[in-house]
Amino acid sequence: MNTTRRDFLKVGAGAVAAASSVSANSKAHAASKASGERVAAPAGEAGDMIYRKFGRMDVHISAIGVGGHHLGDVPTLDEAVQLVHEAIDAGVTFFDNAWEYYNGKTETILGRALRDGRREKVFLMTKVCTHGRSGQLAMQMLEDSLRRYQTDHLDLWQIHGIVYDNDPELAYARGGVLEAFDRAKKEGKVRFVGFTGHKDPAFHLKMLELGYPFDSVQMPLNPFDANFHSFEKQVLPEVNRRGMAALGMKSMGGTAWGIKAGVVQAEEMLRYAMSLPVATTICGMDSLDVLHQNLRVVRNFQPMTQSEMDTLRARCAPTAADGRFEPYKVSLRYDNPMTRMPHGFPFDHTQREVTEMLDKADGPWLVPETTPETSRR
Repeated sequence: MNTTRRDFLKVGAGAVAAASSVSANSKAHAASKASGERVAAPAGEAGDMIYRKFGRMDVHISAIGVGGHHLGDVPTLDEAVQLVHEAIDAGVTFFDNAWEYYNGKTETILGRALRDGRREKVFLMTKVCTHGRSGQLAMQMLEDSLRRYQTDHLDLWQIHGIVYDNDPELAYARGGVLEAFDRAKKEGKVRFVGFTGHKDPAFHLKMLELGYPFDSVQMPLNPFDANFHSFEKQVLPEVNRRGMAALGMKSMGGTAWGIKAGVVQAEEMLRYAMSLPVATTICGMDSLDVLHQNLRVVRNFQPMTQSEMDTLRARCAPTAADGRFEPYKVSLRYDNPMTRMPHGFPFDHTQREVTEMLDKADGPWLVPETTPETSRR
């Protein structure tokens, strides 16, 4: 994990994947046979953590990850930095983020928290937010992210928000974001690449069918999802079949409304998501209390049996079919605001993030850019 960009260029991507692994700095002792299998740290040690294989790569990551967006909801910078430090001390290595979250605020927070040698202890990810625009813009965003993180490379760079039906075609267009992926990997600025989205499994499947060799795919996974536009049933098996790292998110449904309504409990939601064949489950954590709650689940984790999972799915089924507890699948409100502009969709001006984005008015998302010509690579 302490490999520099110069090292990448010297030894090549294949050697780096084999030689520089988070597990070298972790307590994981054995490689798992598949991305969903459990690699456990020795029992009884402080900060016990579970590590799992990152898809087909000889790399291991923590079974839970820290979601980047929620870092912007922590009341103060000092508290956000403390949350990151405590997560790392507990053995968490996977850190999620996106170029556009709160106008770059959350990347800046994470960069601040990873000073003093902590960068070398983590598997650092962020998402590129071209939303159908050019690979040239993607490379500009990459330089922004590296500057905010105070690092010379990312461990994982993912396309943010494949949430509209023409997003796959735009990603594969000549001059588009996938050309930036190739360039960034060649230059040693990025180790692995993938894509994310939360809207419709069909869009994820289209991204896979078009053939780019992604290293990871991020998707919502929870017991409500199993009964409604299900990523678990449609996308997860295909991702694992291809040897890619499956990254779970929105284990609490994004809003935790199902928990607030008394249908499910937080612990069983996270335990369910972790019991699926995934490399990690990314958790939104806006306080130390939430971090500590999630760490307790990990430290006491026992995978759910098939019977337990079926019972929980059945309990969720009556309220799953209209998406009420997975609103990101059925409402534009839960699409990141910057996904909307390239598509000409209206903004929800009641959202704080939208207001901040428009008030700041200094980002490239506000400069109209012609989307690339849609054509196969």
